[in-house]
Amino acid sequence: MTSTLPAVTTPKVPAQRQPVPTQRSTGRTEPPRRLRSSRPDLILCGVLLLAILVVQGWNIADYPTLSDDEGTYLAQAWAVQEGRGLAHYTYWYDHPPLGWIQIALLTWIPAALSPDSMTVGTMRAAMLVISAISAVLVYVLGRRLSLPRWAAGLGMVMFGLSPLSVVLQREIFLDNLAVMWTLLAFALAASPSRHLWHHFGAGIAAATAVLTKETMLFVLPAVFVTMWRHSHRDTRKFALTGAVTACALIGLSYPLFALLKGELFAGSGHVSLWDGIKYQMTRPGSGFILDQGSGSWGVLQSWLYYDRVLIVGGLAGGLLLLVTWRWSVTARALAGPSCAVVILALVAMRPTGYLPAMYVIQVLPFLALVLAGGTASVAHAVLRRRRSEAEKRYVTGARYALAAVLALAACAYVVPRWYDGARTAVTADANAPYQAASKWLASEVADPQDTRVLVDDALWLDLVHAGYEPGLGAIWFYKADLDPAVTKTMPRGWKDLDYVVASPTVRRDAADLPNVRAAMEHSTPVAVFGTGEDRIEIRRIQTASGGVR
Repeated sequence: MTSTLPAVTTPKVPAQRQPVPTQRSTGRTEPPRRLRSSRPDLILCGVLLLAILVVQGWNIADYPTLSDDEGTYLAQAWAVQEGRGLAHYTYWYDHPPLGWIQIALLTWIPAALSPDSMTVGTMRAAMLVISAISAVLVYVLGRRLSLPRWAAGLGMVMFGLSPLSVVLQREIFLDNLAVMWTLLAFALAASPSRHLWHHFGAGIAAATAVLTKETMLFVLPAVFVTMWRHSHRDTRKFALTGAVTACALIGLSYPLFALLKGELFAGSGHVSLWDGIKYQMTRPGSGFILDQGSGSWGVLQSWLYYDRVLIVGGLAGGLLLLVTWRWSVTARALAGPSCAVVILALVAMRPTGYLPAMYVIQVLPFLALVLAGGTASVAHAVLRRRRSEAEKRYVTGARYALAAVLALAACAYVVPRWYDGARTAVTADANAPYQAASKWLASEVADPQDTRVLVDDALWLDLVHAGYEPGLGAIWFYKADLDPAVTKTMPRGWKDLDYVVASPTVRRDAADLPNVRAAMEHSTPVAVFGTGEDRIEIRRIQTASGGVR
């Protein structure tokens, strides 16, 4: 690098001061030491955050369709709030409980002010807090990875306003909370001040992410890659050792919890962490993601339906940055997000694993950052000032014209598709059947306290607030076959039930649940809400003699 310091000896001809050459091959601007002291960053981040919250918050209770997973996590959070334990039924080790403990903290104030509001549709609003924090962290991380201000803003927009984000970040999923903690770990790992406590904090945040949703374990290598690149050479060993130690000690608290309860290994009369792990490892897979007949292929198509740009562009960008890591400053700066994209993509492609629809939530921020970084590299390559004095003005003008054409073409392709997805999210009412069924069960059943109803968890809390006995009056339909604490209260099986609410989830899974299947077969609809596959049937159960229980 050419020095700008004056020569020791005075030259005969005064030397002109030369501009300091830079190594910013992406045209990125050096972020301020503290982003909160940069007014342009604060204004841009604030405006984009407001737009994200408006789009994600509008019509949040009515779209997308309530899911059983949302109801499960919120019901478990309700159990924590009410002091009933870690879950509304016997807790078993499917996920660490830290995720819904956080949901309980998020929903504590609105639930305390209005207990009846503790339902899935209403409490989705609490997820806006998580979306806001995650969106800001995407911007902060982009700036700490030396993206220019506009590129960090672009990453924030792609993360927060992609139709995939608008739909999935509204829902009460553990993945959304885990992503927030993971982004915090990345932001601390890339801290420009390089304090050791930042790296310890990154390890703590990473462990919290894993204990919120265990699949975030796959992203830990990418966090440590970022820390390696941004730690000082003299303290790098201490930083990584401290981060790994903090992460491991906190992560081990989960098996220690199981050990202290005597539930680490399988045994008679209790659940165990080992059984939970074995279930996750042996559950039926959804097939190879590129096999058109597999369940994973269907999940992939649902993602691409909402947003092809972010998924395809982000994956291509992640692979390109890893390939060019040795030659590109941008690739080195975004090594951590690129690693996260590639690792999560490889995990999704394993042929024997199960791929849930919400899995893509975990990769969205990294796809957005990688795509924003790639866009910044292209923009700088085209728009940087004259490469030499010999370059003609019309050549410079042609480069600017090319950049404008590329930008307009990208907007022409992306904006209409995103607009359609966002318009559906803010106008469609996908939950009218659920709301109507909830109202019917609250008003048309004569004695809720003495009525037993099989229902999916999306409606479980609605029934509890309507007066049905938690757990034994309002029964999460899986428990009628799988939980001994419930089945022992049903000595006659399905004959001890009054109603079954046949939602799409109940109809789909009834084939594998004998009591639920029998309840469906020996019942007749008394109310139907909605049409087609999304309809919800309230079915009254009849005894073998033809009467009603």
